[in-house]
Formats: sequence, C-alpha cells, structure tokens
Amino acid sequence: MGEIGISRHEFYYELRWWEVKAIVRGYNRRYRNMWSATRWETYNIMSAQAGTEALKKAGVYKPTDLIKFPWEADVSHISDDDIAELQAEAESINRQNQKE
Repeated sequence: MGEIGISRHEFYYELRWWEVKAIVRGYNRRYRNMWSATRWETYNIMSAQAGTEALKKAGVYKPTDLIKFPWEADVSHISDDDIAELQAEAESINRQNQKE
C-alpha cells in the first residue's frame, strides 16, 4: 500500500474499519486541488480550441459545468440523520484514539 506507507497485511488485517475509512478520506482529500486544477486547465484548453461561444452553446459557462466533484456537492441536502451518523463516527474515533 505504497501511497499510504503501510504494508498490505497491516491494511487488510490490522487496521480497524474506522481507520481504513479515515485513510481513504485523507487520500482522496489530498488530490482535490490537483483535480480542480485539471478541470480548470481542461476548460481553458476547450475554450481556446472551440471558442467560448461553442462552449456556451454546449451549456458550459464555467469549469464546474464540465464536471462536479463529490466534495462540491450541495450540503443543504444533508439530513439530521447524516449529521448524527458523522458525529457518532467522530466520537468513536476520539474514543479509539484515547485508548491508544
């Protein structure tokens, strides 16, 4: 598991589920800026090649019209159950960290 710096055995057999989830979230968070920059570059290349009028005809007015990433989702739809679940997960992580 070269990207996160631990052995495959440790990843599969020694980590707890909440640790794996935290690692995956952190890994994904690490690349957000790169993906946003890639989208911006793609938008500019398309604009240079096709022209802004052609993009507007296609409904592309800004880079986020090309692709919207999961972390850019509208948070207004988060339910109270979702919030309670996240709070419970955070409390579980805190309890685990205090034991160690």
